Amino acid sequence: MLKCSANLTYAIFLEAPEMQGMKVISNLVMFIALLLSNQIFAENIVNGDPGEGEKIASKVCAGCHNADGNSIIPSNPILAGQHPEYITKQLLNFKPQDNKPAERKSPVMAAMVAPLSAEDMKNIGAYYAQQKPTPGAAKNKELAEQGENIYRGGNIESGLPACSGCHSPNGSGIPPHYPRLAGQHAEYTVAQLRYFRTGQRANDTNSVMRGIVSRMSEQEMNAVAEFISGLN
Repeated sequence: MLKCSANLTYAIFLEAPEMQGMKVISNLVMFIALLLSNQIFAENIVNGDPGEGEKIASKVCAGCHNADGNSIIPSNPILAGQHPEYITKQLLNFKPQDNKPAERKSPVMAAMVAPLSAEDMKNIGAYYAQQKPTPGAAKNKELAEQGENIYRGGNIESGLPACSGCHSPNGSGIPPHYPRLAGQHAEYTVAQLRYFRTGQRANDTNSVMRGIVSRMSEQEMNAVAEFISGLN
């Protein structure tokens, strides 16, 4: 908890002298929200075995996400360099647990995780975390510039906090709960933001992402996604 809080505080106040008022306020709003959320507490997830994870990934995951996790299919996320705890959580969420429906809905992913144990999922997370992500590039410069303003400064008029407060200024995220976004396919990012807004995706603790996207316009979601795709 202390490490996560310190990182967020550092990110906010280190840049404060150079920030415009909107950016400072937006980041402070997000920081306060995070303090009120139990997401800030780290989970005790045992480290997986990347060697065993590679064996599974090469058979189960490579077709959609590539052998090294650098997916070339825009609708499939890039997993290379992602935090192992985050990958493990998502895989667990795709699978029904304790006679309860899966927290995250996807017919394709449900079929993929069906034969996997919790240990398998930890191993897959450990493997992809060690892979080097391929640098991405935004396709629309003007849209990416709009997205950068939102990513770094939010939108004070709608109460939208800066994305960088949770996912870091460089998009590296803050483990274990806040994923790496840098270089992610714009198409995938937009799809997930839409899913959070409609409730189709609801595995965000305390509805944090659902609360955020409720304040985003379609234009803002597209712009942020475009900026993220070129963030390295």
